[in-house]
Amino acid sequence: MKPIVAIVGRPNVGKSTLFNRLTNTRSAIVEDTPGITRDRLYRDGQWNNKTFTVIDTGGIEINSQDSMLNLVKKQADVAIDEADLILFMTDGKAGVTADDVEVAQMLRRTKKEVILVVNKIENYERMDNVYDFYQLGLGEPFPISASHGMNTGDLLDAVVEKLPAEVEEDQESDVIKIAVVGRPNVGKSSLTNAILGKERSIVSNIPGTTRDAIDTAFERDGQEYIIIDTAGMRRKSKVLDTTERYSVIRSLRSIDRADVVLAVLNAEEGLIEQDKKVIGYAHEQGKGIIVVVNKWDLIEKDDKTYHTFEKTIRSELLFLQYAPMIFVSAETKQRVNKILEVVNFVAEQQVLRISTSVLNEIIRDAVILNPPPTDKGRRLKILYVTQIDVKPPTFVLFVNEPEIMHFSYERYLENKIRESFGFTGTSIKFIVKKRSEET
Repeated sequence: MKPIVAIVGRPNVGKSTLFNRLTNTRSAIVEDTPGITRDRLYRDGQWNNKTFTVIDTGGIEINSQDSMLNLVKKQADVAIDEADLILFMTDGKAGVTADDVEVAQMLRRTKKEVILVVNKIENYERMDNVYDFYQLGLGEPFPISASHGMNTGDLLDAVVEKLPAEVEEDQESDVIKIAVVGRPNVGKSSLTNAILGKERSIVSNIPGTTRDAIDTAFERDGQEYIIIDTAGMRRKSKVLDTTERYSVIRSLRSIDRADVVLAVLNAEEGLIEQDKKVIGYAHEQGKGIIVVVNKWDLIEKDDKTYHTFEKTIRSELLFLQYAPMIFVSAETKQRVNKILEVVNFVAEQQVLRISTSVLNEIIRDAVILNPPPTDKGRRLKILYVTQIDVKPPTFVLFVNEPEIMHFSYERYLENKIRESFGFTGTSIKFIVKKRSEET
């Protein structure tokens, strides 16, 4: 499970710019993938072979009735509650402000690791403003220029040095770990209780690696499961009550630990941007995904309602066409008994392996039907394909010119593989590597 780094600070101090630097956002392949929202609060970063999740606390919808101080407090509160390391970002040109002092006081009362970052320092020969930040009592200020990239490498060195080690979950192949995620009030807790049911055989309550989490282990028809604690199941805090928008952050750890994610939607409200964030993250992490539309009993229906609703959802989640969708009611238990059947099937699909000979035959046929793209007279040639991993199924494509490969052609190959082998409920990952035609 990846540690979390939160960037907090006043508006316009450069948080989003630093976020892009730390996560190398522009090089992420999902930027070229239709259907995944690009308005992110989070992104994975990597430095010195260590992976971590970065949270950008900027980009929040500001309630015009909230004072700036209250907004900063809310951002700091969430960071304190969720992060393993906090980057407290300040503006070196503006100097120390009253809001900076207020947040620093809050951070000093925590036991969290904090790095004090002073941004917009382009000239290290004039450091007078930087020295003023010692008064915040958070140790040595770290001068950077996020926009120019100055000193950000050294900052990353400090980040990975202070981060805790990744928590390795026990890899019990016979136990399926399920995360029930979604916005507040979509019925996550009710759905979890309905899945467990009165007849459940509870094996144990297991302390989770998320704070205040209790995972529930149970068995059904000889299969063992663990339902991982999510934001809706946890003890509610003032932070959660006042900043529901941050509930997406609280789902990240649960998704990281899961095999299969139940992405719960409210049938009365449909899909909103926050749902896309959670589902997009699960997709990027290669988790098994099942879209569960809850409160279906509250919808007035005719013979077209089901298909119309499904078509609408899938049109907004173009990257998630592979995921099964179930319409349920946690209140009436309608179709709840089908969920574990689909969970079992998706878990099987995640570990499906295809022989290299059969795989290459499928790819050859796909290339004949739709030749690869060309660029300036050069045509992409797919020389060899092999599967190297599961969860998610991962394939290496050896080609003559990797730079010619376009995501649309990858999507075409993915569809051909799915036509032959299914892989229902799980993403497929391609790694494109160069290989000479002579070898």
